[in-house]
Amino acid sequence: MENTAPRPFTATVNGTTIYGLEAGSSAHQAILFLHGYPQTGKTFEKVMTLLQNEYYMLAIDLPGIGRSQEITGTDKKTIAAFVQQLLNDLNLNNPVVAGHDIGGMVTFSLLQHFPPPVSKAIIMNTAVPGVEPWEAVKRNPYIWHFAFYAVPGLPEQLIDGKQRALFDYFYDTLAAHKTMISEEHRQLYAEAYKNNAALKTSLGWYRTFPQDEKDNAAIKNINIPVLYLRGDKDPGKMEDYLYGLKKHGLAGVTGKQVANSGHFAPEEAPEAVATLIREFL
Repeated sequence: MENTAPRPFTATVNGTTIYGLEAGSSAHQAILFLHGYPQTGKTFEKVMTLLQNEYYMLAIDLPGIGRSQEITGTDKKTIAAFVQQLLNDLNLNNPVVAGHDIGGMVTFSLLQHFPPPVSKAIIMNTAVPGVEPWEAVKRNPYIWHFAFYAVPGLPEQLIDGKQRALFDYFYDTLAAHKTMISEEHRQLYAEAYKNNAALKTSLGWYRTFPQDEKDNAAIKNINIPVLYLRGDKDPGKMEDYLYGLKKHGLAGVTGKQVANSGHFAPEEAPEAVATLIREFL
């Protein structure tokens, strides 16, 4: 079957409308992709195109980003509750949730706090609040934006209207292959975060880290298979992240490195990510 571009997707959950992309036939096993900062569901576009003949895939713009409406709360447990309701409403076939960056934190929260709504899960390129090596990540001077975004009021004033310059800094610094994040996508992402709701939401993801740490403090045994993906050029040791996740209850977690990739693996190395997802599922 010839590959086609993912198509627009819309859903309403408890009165909140969200937007995103979908690809593949709904008769196939489903994958729900959750993006990170500073991106949208578009970050999974190439991966979805590569896998569309085998899976039914949705990549939503998280609540409050782009045209997706806000929800009350930006902590990961609240977002995970929204995602669980979306999964319940859509009644997907044997669903898998795959989250990148902030979306990976939401995926962990979904597994920890709600009845298992998925058969498997994938967490990509992220540390999880309260889970080793979280404290070491926070101390890393290259992760300066964690502390900056937590300052009340000031980031809004400095970021507003400068989203494109700020986001380009992250892409160019954290990606091993920055040209893989296209000019089109860079501009789309800047547009998606330019309104007040999106700016408030995205800063809220970081400002609620202390609450996330508290929410993740209890260790719950989670026995479903989980794949942790990390770019081989992404700073940090894979074994440290796997140790923390296993210690925190993910008994079935395995790790794979994405070759020739930094932090933005779904866009930097879509073929490798698609292959690893296919092998895992």
